Amino acid sequence: MAGSSLSAMAKRIYLLAGHYGSGKTNIAVNLALKLKSEGKAVRIADLDIVNPYFRTKDSAKVLEEAGIELISPAFANTNVDLPALPAAVYSIVQQRDFYAVMDIGGDDRGAYALGRYAPAILEENNYEMCYVANFYRPLTPTPQDALEIMQEVEQAAGIPFTAIIHNSNLGNSTDAKAVEATFEKANELAALSGLPILYTAVRADLADKISAENILPLHLQEKYYDIEE
Repeated sequence: MAGSSLSAMAKRIYLLAGHYGSGKTNIAVNLALKLKSEGKAVRIADLDIVNPYFRTKDSAKVLEEAGIELISPAFANTNVDLPALPAAVYSIVQQRDFYAVMDIGGDDRGAYALGRYAPAILEENNYEMCYVANFYRPLTPTPQDALEIMQEVEQAAGIPFTAIIHNSNLGNSTDAKAVEATFEKANELAALSGLPILYTAVRADLADKISAENILPLHLQEKYYDIEE
């Protein structure tokens, strides 16, 4: 059903991972804003130590205005990019009185950063590990390609995926037909992986034009329309 309403988010931690350019950063910000709209205390952590160009920190002003705490590498949005994460990330697994979204770096290289937090996340067992799938990206044009990336990320992170977020798009050129043309691939990936499609993520202006359940309308910054991370 087009534009169907979304139920409240049930898990305490939401982890976003996938191939480069899949759109995980956009989704991470939007999920954090959704949690906040449900009256929850929220923190969002940028764990991307691989790609300095598309970061959660780009939405720092939006997050601050919403009252969402942002945890990001000290060198985010500068011309220095060191593979270091702030100690504050540990608060996500050490404190359980708030909800959290974690934006993981692309592919298996970026997922290694999550490994140090994996034991505590698994022990609490109150998380969704979401694979963000975009079938318009060059290295994930088929469900089989996407599944291969999924398995590599899963092994590197040390946490199994629990759900898929379908986010196939062509940036500014995306229309409803472009999204719906990839539904069959998304369903095949779900069948191959044995995982449910948690959301179909689309630009907010397309949400009422898409025939799918659990549509997540994305309110995006302009810079993300051209090349998404």
